Amino acid sequence: MPLVLNGNIHFGENKVQEADSKWTEVLEKKPQIRLHMIGKLQSNKAKKALQIFHYIHSLDSKKLADILSKCENELNKKLSYFIQVNVGNESQKSGILPNEIDQFYTYCSREKNLNIIGLMAIPPNDGNEDKHFQFLYEANASLGLKELSIGMSADYLIALKHSPTFLRIGSSIFGPRS
Repeated sequence: MPLVLNGNIHFGENKVQEADSKWTEVLEKKPQIRLHMIGKLQSNKAKKALQIFHYIHSLDSKKLADILSKCENELNKKLSYFIQVNVGNESQKSGILPNEIDQFYTYCSREKNLNIIGLMAIPPNDGNEDKHFQFLYEANASLGLKELSIGMSADYLIALKHSPTFLRIGSSIFGPRS
């Protein structure tokens, strides 16, 4: 892995099993690496995800928050989380709705004691990405959160105008998934 050899420490993965097979040995040799779960996290894979990842960018429901909180207690391990917001209210996408952000943040951080560090969104491909990113930036700031996970290979240049701290640009670096 040339990026590991050249000092990069942050890497994202979409699938728990894929991350487990690719990174277990690498993490033993390079414990400074930080893995990010950027894909949809199924609740039945939550415990395994907590064993592998340091960040989860796709906290998208109370059910998942409940399971992650329980697994953190069982494993005595704390991760950092991004709340996924469905900024376009798209039925095919996961995430909480924009009008639920404050209530969900309070639930996760206060009731479930999860370390919420920011918001994440994948905006609709409707030509209004700038508007969606601005909304998320403002919502993130209103909660006092320091991290913002927006922008992927197709829209990261637009996202950059809204101060993301994490960009998910894997296909621009590694090419399309096979």
